[in-house]
Amino acid sequence: MAKITAAEVNKLRQQTGAGMMDCKKALVEADGDYNKAIEYLRKKGQKLAHKRADKAANEGVIIAKTNKDRNFGAIIMLNCETDFVAKNQEFVDFANHIVDKAVEEQPKSLDEFKNLQINTRSIDESITDLIGKTGEKMTLAKYEYVSAERVFEYNHHGNSLATLVGFNKAGIENIDEAGNEIAMQVAAMDPLAVDKDGVPKEEIDKEIALGKEQAIQEGKPEQLAEKIAQGKLNKFFKENTLLNQEFVKEGKITVRQYLDRFDKELTVADFKRLKLGD
Repeated sequence: MAKITAAEVNKLRQQTGAGMMDCKKALVEADGDYNKAIEYLRKKGQKLAHKRADKAANEGVIIAKTNKDRNFGAIIMLNCETDFVAKNQEFVDFANHIVDKAVEEQPKSLDEFKNLQINTRSIDESITDLIGKTGEKMTLAKYEYVSAERVFEYNHHGNSLATLVGFNKAGIENIDEAGNEIAMQVAAMDPLAVDKDGVPKEEIDKEIALGKEQAIQEGKPEQLAEKIAQGKLNKFFKENTLLNQEFVKEGKITVRQYLDRFDKELTVADFKRLKLGD
């Protein structure tokens, strides 16, 4: 049996991030073969991932970032089992690292994102490796992106909520102020769509049907019930579409009116919002 030195254990630890005892055991099992020891640690992660597949992973972090040109933003939800691991610096650093990869490569789907390579390992494989270190189930649950003329991100304290907002124009005076405010608006008010035309037809039909049913149950005639339902739908649009919401920082104007102060043609092209538990 090969003699395992502290220097060899430390070298394996530096490359894999695994614990000292795990690295020593891996080298012992591999009879000192460095590459076999790495493979041993990876298989350990795979076994743990399989063993804990049925465990709930409701904790984690949500992080949003934009690229240097500020025309693309990515937002991810990386889940784990406990708050203890969610606050672990290695876990948070890993989440930041893969978001950086997303804004660099600009994948267009969660599957494409998972297959991006970091140090010859896919992101999905790297997550499995991290499972081997922490002993907890982890999953890259969600990935969203916004591509627009100017994109802004907002990360809420504690990494439990983040948003992206894309504008249709760039190069406008004080646009950073507008972008930061609207990104926080999305975080606070959780809109369903940018404007009325972005609300799914089935959602509109459901709101109209509910409004009519409520009016009829209150004894209103059917013709009047139709008008009442339409009024309730308009209220729904005001509360649930970003441009028509009250601007939370002032309250007396809509988001659309707030953006008009910067440029009459400035509007929101797209937004994304992720929150732990949703």
